[in-house]
Formats: sequence, structure tokens, C-alpha cells
Amino acid sequence: MAVVAPFSKYKKNNYKLIVAILVIAAVWFSYDGYMRDGFIDKHTDVISGEPDSTLNFHRKAPPFMLAGAVAVGGCFWFRKNKQIVAEDNEIVFSESEKISYDSIQSIDKTKFSSKGFFVIGFKDTSGAVLERKISDRNYDNLDAVLDLLVSKLKGDNSTNSN
Repeated sequence: MAVVAPFSKYKKNNYKLIVAILVIAAVWFSYDGYMRDGFIDKHTDVISGEPDSTLNFHRKAPPFMLAGAVAVGGCFWFRKNKQIVAEDNEIVFSESEKISYDSIQSIDKTKFSSKGFFVIGFKDTSGAVLERKISDRNYDNLDAVLDLLVSKLKGDNSTNSN
């Protein structure tokens, strides 16, 4: 039976919050820079009639803020369905990134209860030993994934389960 760890609500909420802040700031700066007469008068030189740096910033920044909101929203859109699936014979991060249980050398879960992450040490296809850090800030339901990994590897004597 496969155990799924979906993309975390923590990250999803962070993306949504950043987009909201950028959009609100863009609207606020546009309003200050183009519509609020008191702000415009305060930041315009009386003699030359030229806007100061604050007014220029309030007029030029909103398109960049909106572009940033679109970029962050795009990142969220592409990552929102990201998940880890611990299947019967392998752990799947994506179609191209899979780690078979046979290649896992160690699982360091010493910081899982305090910091919320564990590290898998494994050999790739070329034989090089690599590590993969999996954090609860990126994925929910990691307790179940870790339990399944440990139970699958329990019979293997070369596995280090700290």
C-alpha cells in the first residue's frame, strides 16, 4: 500500500500570502503615486515641479510587484500538486526521481522530532552515495512515510536507522 505525503499547507499558504502582499502593495503604491493628491504634493519639489525618489518609486514599482505576484503564483501553480509517494518498492518524488529501497544506505531521523526533517542516504545508478533531505516544511504526512521507510528497511542489516 502506498503512502502519500502531499505538498505542505505551510508552503501553499506562504505562496498565497506572498502573492496577496505583492498585489496589495502594488495597488497601494499605485494609489499613492497617481491618485492621492496629498502624497503627490508632499513628494513633489515646489520649485521645479519634479517628483522626488519616493514618488518615482511609488509610480514605477507596481508593475514589478504585479510581475512578482504572477511569478510567485506560477511557481505555486506548478508545485501545488507535488508529492512524495512511498510505494511498495521505491519512494517516488517525481517521474524522473525515484529511489528504490534497495539503494537506500541509511536514514538519519535524529532531527525529525525537533527540526522536522530526515535525511536518506542512497546510492544512485552510477554507485555514488547521495543524500536527500526531506522536510515537513515541504510535505505533510511525513510521519507515515518515515514509518513505512523504516519498516521496509528494517530487515536490511546495512541500513542505519538512527
